[in-house]
Amino acid sequence: MALRFLAAAPSSDLLRLPWDKPLESWDASVQVPLVRGISRHVVRFVRVGRTVVAVKETRQSWAEREYGLLRNLRRLGLPAVEAVGIVTGRETPTGEPIEPALLTRHLARSLPYRSLFSHRLQEGTLDKVIDALVVLLVRLHLEGFFWGDCSLSNTLFRRSAGDLAAYLVDAETGELHDQLSDGQRNYDLDLLRTNVFGELLDVQAGGFLDADLDPIEIVDRVGERYQVLWQALTAAEEFDVDETWRIEQRIEELNRLGFDVDELDIVTDLGGATVRIQPKIVEAGHHARRLQGLTGLDVEESQARRLLNDLDAYAAGAGMQADDPAIVAHSWLTHVYEPLQALAPTECVELIGAPELYHDVLVHRWLLSERAGHEVDFWDAARDYVENIVPARVRAVAAAEDKSGDDTGQLDAVTG
Repeated sequence: MALRFLAAAPSSDLLRLPWDKPLESWDASVQVPLVRGISRHVVRFVRVGRTVVAVKETRQSWAEREYGLLRNLRRLGLPAVEAVGIVTGRETPTGEPIEPALLTRHLARSLPYRSLFSHRLQEGTLDKVIDALVVLLVRLHLEGFFWGDCSLSNTLFRRSAGDLAAYLVDAETGELHDQLSDGQRNYDLDLLRTNVFGELLDVQAGGFLDADLDPIEIVDRVGERYQVLWQALTAAEEFDVDETWRIEQRIEELNRLGFDVDELDIVTDLGGATVRIQPKIVEAGHHARRLQGLTGLDVEESQARRLLNDLDAYAAGAGMQADDPAIVAHSWLTHVYEPLQALAPTECVELIGAPELYHDVLVHRWLLSERAGHEVDFWDAARDYVENIVPARVRAVAAAEDKSGDDTGQLDAVTG
């Protein structure tokens, strides 16, 4: 049987991988040592050119279906791993068939939930995990995606300005519809609660979650937060005709949650006494799109919110509030954001990411200012961060990689 590659971005490096061997027997020399989450399939990480790719063995029909779903999710702008390709026609030198492989791009600076729980969680981190998971599920449901296997295990997490952003990593059981029914949404939500309950019991048994935390209360919180966010984004609201200011208030609240409203359904009664509004098209990434439009930076939503706040503070400090926002953004980029990247060691920027580095410096500045009892200059804080914090964190990452052979320690060691 001929070896066949279906790839969104073909690379000759794919041809040099040992496709005539099952993944479980691939030599360590062709693998990239990254931490792997729990999977029902055999998964290995390899380098293809300058890209790290996750290779998963599965049935051909499942691989083709998941490949198509992941590409559609990315086209919709949803947080999911990127499908790279499918390899079929695999067989051993003796002619025995080997399962096809699905290839997805490794999500840089992300970790599975078990790595987040591998050390004692800092206060509030569990809430951030839950919030990120709920936002992910709501975003998928808004676009008509039925997951069918919602869990922490099928999610990757990435730091985002003190919060976490969640990404779907397994779409094997998913279905894309024009719109989901309440029954489909509730099935996904119930399954998520069931899976999270079991996963929390597992990490609690391993001693990585406080014994006094009740997994039942935590999964109840998942359901409550989902319903609150879903209602905020989709519920109809009725008010008197002389309270039309509430239309703008509703839009501002959705913007605060990180969503844009492209269209509102507005209906008045026959007497013109009441108005009923309902968002018809809600799109996530309000702050990220605004920042990208001003600066060209492509960052996580929480990072964008933090950078926009700093951009506003920069405009006020420079007396540029009345200037064109594009001019202010260009000045901020060239005089603050880009010079900070140049100040930090290259390996630090690569490990943390430029937006998260900027956020860390802002946090460090706040800590120094609180300690000093007065506001510390941004560049003084940046130099102190680079000189006194970065070296230890880079060494910690290097030591963690040498010791464990994966990137389990990266998130904690670098972002602290």
